[in-house]
Amino acid sequence: MDSWRIARCLNNLFSATKNQRVYFSNRKGLECLAPLVTTVEETPQPIPAKVKGVIPKWIKGNFLRNGPGKFEFGTDKYNHWFDGMALMHQFNIENGAVCYKSKFLQSDSYKINCEKNRIVVSEFGTLAMPDPCKNFFERFKSKFEMPRQTDNALVSYVLYEGDCYVSTETIFMHKIDPQTLETKEKVDWSKFIAVNGATAHPHYDPDGTAYNMGNSYGKNGSRYNIIRIPPQKANSEDTLHGAKIMCSIPAADSKRPSYYHSFAMSENYVIFIEQPLKLNLLKIYINKIRGKGLDEGLTWEPKSNTIFHIVNKHTGQIHPVKYCTKAFLTFHQINAFEENGHIILDMCCCDDGSAIHMFNIHNLRKDGNDLDEVYDSVPKLFPRRFVLPLHISSESPNDKNLNTLSYSPATAIRKEHGILWCTYESLHDPELDEEERCCEFPQINYSRYNGKKYNFFYGCGFGHLIGDSLLKMDIEARKMKVWKEEGFFPSEPVFVPSPKAVEEDDGIILSAVVTPRQNQNTFLLVLDAKTFTELGRAEVPRQIPYGFHGMFSPS
Repeated sequence: MDSWRIARCLNNLFSATKNQRVYFSNRKGLECLAPLVTTVEETPQPIPAKVKGVIPKWIKGNFLRNGPGKFEFGTDKYNHWFDGMALMHQFNIENGAVCYKSKFLQSDSYKINCEKNRIVVSEFGTLAMPDPCKNFFERFKSKFEMPRQTDNALVSYVLYEGDCYVSTETIFMHKIDPQTLETKEKVDWSKFIAVNGATAHPHYDPDGTAYNMGNSYGKNGSRYNIIRIPPQKANSEDTLHGAKIMCSIPAADSKRPSYYHSFAMSENYVIFIEQPLKLNLLKIYINKIRGKGLDEGLTWEPKSNTIFHIVNKHTGQIHPVKYCTKAFLTFHQINAFEENGHIILDMCCCDDGSAIHMFNIHNLRKDGNDLDEVYDSVPKLFPRRFVLPLHISSESPNDKNLNTLSYSPATAIRKEHGILWCTYESLHDPELDEEERCCEFPQINYSRYNGKKYNFFYGCGFGHLIGDSLLKMDIEARKMKVWKEEGFFPSEPVFVPSPKAVEEDDGIILSAVVTPRQNQNTFLLVLDAKTFTELGRAEVPRQIPYGFHGMFSPS
C-alpha cells in the first residue's frame, strides 16, 4: 500500500491515542552544571590518577570517551550542546593503575576555526556567519549556498574493518589511534556509497561485520539506507572499502524524513524506527537563509505515528507488514532478539519529541529556579518493550492480540489494511516513582548478548539534565540497583566482561564521573557489574566536560 494511504489510515484509526499523558517532573534546587559545558584545555601528556580501592588487574586497555570540549572561538559562541569541538579522552588501565590524557580531534572544522579565531563551519545548532572580509554581495550570496558538512566527530567511537574511528552523524569520520589519540585520516562515507550521512551507532555481527544506516536525498525522494561493512579489509590502506547498501527504505514523507540517532538489530533482522521527529528539508533551507541552525528545521509531529520497519539482514528484504504505534521519541535502543516467531525490541523512549531543543548551552548553564524550570519542562525517557510478531498473513485475525509470548503484556493487534498496532510493556521496577524510572544511555553485555535474549541492562538515571546516577536493571525480576553520589555525574556505563565470565553480568562497569564542584576531582569509576558495588576509582585533577559515548579498547 502507498505510504500516504497508510498514514491516512493510521490517523483515522488511532487519533484517540494522541492525548496520552507525557511525564514531566517538579524538582527544585538542582545543582548548576555550567562548569560541565565550559571550554577546557586538552591534556596531551598522560597524568597518573590516584587510585582508591582496587582496580582489578585483569582490566588492561583504554577506556575512551568522546564529547564536546570547546564551546567558542574568539567572540563566536556555539548555541547547542551538540556543537562543541570534539575532545577525546583516554583512561589507560594497566596492572591496577590508571593514567589520563585528552586531545582535541584535529578535524578540518577545528583547525579552520582555530586559524580564523571564529566559527567558520556550521554545526547542529549554530550557523556560521559569512566571512566579514567578504563584500556585501558575497555575504548575501553565501546565504543561499548550502553549508559544507562539519567533520566535528564528537559523538562516539566506532570500529570498521579493524580500525577505530570517531564518528558523528554527517558523512565524515576520522580514523584515530586509540593508544595515542592521534588524528590519522578523514574518511567520507559518500566516496563509497550514496548516502548523505550515517549514524554514530553501528551494530556488529560476531565475526565483525558492521551494519549502519544513513539517509539519501535525490530524485527518488528521501530514503533510509541500511549499510553493511565487511569485517576485514583487503589491504592495509582500506577504510570503508566493500561497504554496500543492502536495503533502501522510502520515507513515509519524502519532504520530511524522520530523524534517527540509532537503530536496532537482532540475529537476523535490522529494525528501523521511523519516528515523527522530522527533518523538514524546506524549513532547513529557509532557516539557513534566515541565519538559523539545522536544529530549527527539526519538527515534532505528534499527530503522526511511529513505524517499525523490519529488514532481513541476509536478503535485504523489507517485511511487508507495517508495525505502528503512537508517536514517541527514541535516541538509543537497548537490545532486540527473536523468540518463537517474534522480535522483542527494547528501547528508551518518551512521548514528546521536543526534548532535543531543550539542550542548548544557554539552558544547560542556568542555575536556581531557571534551571529547575528547564529540567521540569523536559519530557522524561523510560525503558519500554515492544513485541513484533513476524508470521503475519492475510489470514491473521483482525482486532486480536497476535503476541503469543506469555511473559510480555505488550500487544500487537492487526487492524484494517493489515497494519499491526503495537503497545509497549514498561521495563522498570513498578515500586519506583516515575522520576526514578527515567533512563538513558543504555548498555548491555554487547559482545555476548546483542541480538540474543538477555536479562540485564545498564544506563544512566536522569534526575538532572544530564546523567546523575548509574542503573542496573534486572528485567525478569523487575528490580533496579543504583549507584549515586551527590554532586557527581557519571557517563554512560560501559560493560567489560571478566576473562572467564560464565553468567551474563560477570564483569565490571566503567564510567567517567565528572563534577561541577571545583574542589572535587573527576574520576574513573569501576563497579562490580553483578553486585553493582564500587570496586575502585581513579581520581584525576582535571575538569572534564560531560560527554556522550565511549568504548573500552582492550590491549
